[in-house]
Amino acid sequence: MTPIPISYADARPRMKPGDVIAFSGKGHFSEIIKLATLSDVSHVGVILQTQMVGDDEDRFFNQIIESATVRGFSGVSASRLSERLADYDGNIWWLPIRMNLKVEIEKYKAFYNFLFKQAALRKPYDLPQALLSAVDILEHTALEDDMPGYNREDFEKFFCSELVAAGLEVAGVVPRINASEVTPIDLCRWNIYEQDYYVLKGEGQPKISRFNRLDPGLWDV
Repeated sequence: MTPIPISYADARPRMKPGDVIAFSGKGHFSEIIKLATLSDVSHVGVILQTQMVGDDEDRFFNQIIESATVRGFSGVSASRLSERLADYDGNIWWLPIRMNLKVEIEKYKAFYNFLFKQAALRKPYDLPQALLSAVDILEHTALEDDMPGYNREDFEKFFCSELVAAGLEVAGVVPRINASEVTPIDLCRWNIYEQDYYVLKGEGQPKISRFNRLDPGLWDV
């Protein structure tokens, strides 16, 4: 499936909490992740929305929460999505969560609190788990806890897709999973998205291989 180019100005009002933002970076670590996972996706974050203080017109900010190196800190942080788009060197995709799976009002507080708690605690980036999640010898359809690359779920630190997967589990978008075994491309391949996905930044129409095809239940604990 070929993604659709879209400007952030057009995408912004259509975005919703829980939508995933995927990245393909050009740095050395991004290239390692892409090589290890045999994909073009090196990083993911998730959309949160916050209302402007004192605003009576229900205007909001799209924020992205992620575990990455941003503004000199390597770990979980929240940023204005518009600023991340402007600063990032590489391809960026917007993956809208299916409307029937979107984060409902009653679960948004738990979703928001879980993610912002990790940012408030300044949880550091988990490099060892990120690398182990990317080098599993066997397919995710046969995950076993004695595999050489298997990660036991551990939220003392976070790598990017682990954070997003855990947040989507709290939101009820996905069932119980081992978030510490989810790579960036795994997350993009889960069948939780709308049929169409979009290129926010990048050259041409870069595709995400096997987008939206796999059951997240395969990553069960």
